[in-house]
Amino acid sequence: MSADQVPERRAYRSQRRRQQAAETRVLILAAASRLFGERGWVGTGVRDVAGEAGVSVETVYANFKTKGDMLIAALDVAVVGDDEPVPLDRRAEFEALGSGPRNQRLAAAARLVTDVHRRTAGVVFALREAAASDPALDLLMREREQARRHNVEEGMALVVGHPITPEQADAMWAVLDIGLYRMLTDLRGWTSKHYETWVADAIDRLLDDGRKVESTGRELA
Repeated sequence: MSADQVPERRAYRSQRRRQQAAETRVLILAAASRLFGERGWVGTGVRDVAGEAGVSVETVYANFKTKGDMLIAALDVAVVGDDEPVPLDRRAEFEALGSGPRNQRLAAAARLVTDVHRRTAGVVFALREAAASDPALDLLMREREQARRHNVEEGMALVVGHPITPEQADAMWAVLDIGLYRMLTDLRGWTSKHYETWVADAIDRLLDDGRKVESTGRELA
């Protein structure tokens, strides 16, 4: 074997190690998301996550310094549905809120909200549980809620085609809270599709600016 083949082999091995590390991280986060959703914050330990993911406890701590760090990382992945470092408001499904006639934009918004809630419900409630006894996580939860409100305001402005008022933003932020999603689906037995349809109607009503619009998006006199 010639000497010039060694760097190529090292590069391949390095790339393979990075790929394996990324795959391990995905396994850990998937396990954490499942367990936090099923057992909550207190009922989920790092050892439990390691066992579920099929890795050692040391491997979990090599990826996440604390259990709280792992929870937040699991939530970040659940919000967007993958581990790509692209925030929700820079993704195609968010940009779709400003495309097409009003009824199409309403449907896109309701679908996005429902999909995010369905992926994140368990992890979000684990974070709220953890925040009750951990000031650092409580602060982080509050910051995330403010970020969610900003996303709601930005998204709803895309839906109606103009900025919305602070009061409208507050109302939408409250109505689209995951607690209401869980109340309607878990306690009242609504299907996700039922909730999605209701959300589209709720957004339409709360953001009604007095104009009548055809299904084609054309304003009516």
